[in-house]
Amino acid sequence: MANVIVVIILAVLVGGAVATWSERKRAASNASAASGGACAVPKIRKKKLSGPVIARKTMKIEGMTCEHCVANVTRILNQIDGVSAEVKLSAGTAVVSCDREISEDVLREAVEGIGYEVMEIV
Repeated sequence: MANVIVVIILAVLVGGAVATWSERKRAASNASAASGGACAVPKIRKKKLSGPVIARKTMKIEGMTCEHCVANVTRILNQIDGVSAEVKLSAGTAVVSCDREISEDVLREAVEGIGYEVMEIV
């Protein structure tokens, strides 16, 4: 009789564990499919400058591994007045268009302040 009770308890525990695992896997799969990947990446809109472009600088950036990183770098650079950035993950670069004089230190500090490393600015 004790063996039957143990078997029933084990069956309930294993069944519950399998059901929970299955439900979590399905929820993760649905969330991933809905967002197009492992994490939700916000839509990146190109920033319009208020004046004509007077300078373009290319930043070589280390540490970007996904489109979420691209969105973060784009967002932080576009927050600088007079800057519009186009960031490319495949090249590991940000092309920065400026409608006024912007110090390289300002650009470097913005990107490095969110955890990436600026290798060079050309």
